[in-house]
Amino acid sequence: MENILDCVGLTKDYKGVRALDNLNFSVPDAGQVVGLLGTNGSGKTTLIKLLAGLLTPTAGYVRIAGMPVGRETKEIVAYLPDTHFLNESFSVKDEVQYYKDFFADFDEVRAWKMIDELGVGRDQRVRALSKGNKEKLGLILTLSRNARLYIFDEPIAGVDPAARDYILRTILNNRAPGSTMVICTHLIGDIEPILDYVLFLQGGHIVLQGEANAIRKGEGKTIDQLFREVFRW
Repeated sequence: MENILDCVGLTKDYKGVRALDNLNFSVPDAGQVVGLLGTNGSGKTTLIKLLAGLLTPTAGYVRIAGMPVGRETKEIVAYLPDTHFLNESFSVKDEVQYYKDFFADFDEVRAWKMIDELGVGRDQRVRALSKGNKEKLGLILTLSRNARLYIFDEPIAGVDPAARDYILRTILNNRAPGSTMVICTHLIGDIEPILDYVLFLQGGHIVLQGEANAIRKGEGKTIDQLFREVFRW
């Protein structure tokens, strides 16, 4: 089976500070939900940005579906950053059109179904949306791509429990069939039920990785309990 993601010797330095140190891991192209777990400052966002092609490694490399990160991989990767990225002056309809024009794999029908269920007006300006609905719209647009790999950076951070439930439900119910998801988070309890595979990142190193069920069985603990022990939460 082809891997959807390979990282070999992946290292990233910032002004002499090592953010990631010789990471080695692979994710099979098997439709899994992968949890990239760690506290703030562990290197999660740096790794996510390397996968998304927003940063270049100091050493080592990333391969997505066997290809180096670049224009070709961006055609099969859908990335949701942890910051607001929508155009405030656009209407909801403008945002959908922008995605339709920019991404060949964008499913407009799926996007409008989710947007209409959310209950925001098609002509409503992004600037007029609540913070929560802006985040949900960004999620909807990302999930409306028929990507092979989805990358989410802290999608449930800073939102209330009801919004977390909406986000996780929307992620599970609307991704492209057979696609792989990498979800970066430090909120393990909420996301553990949907995880197939986990990577624990600490100080720029992978300190634990494996199938979620195998880890739970082997350790006799939930992923959340183990996370709290590893990171002393």
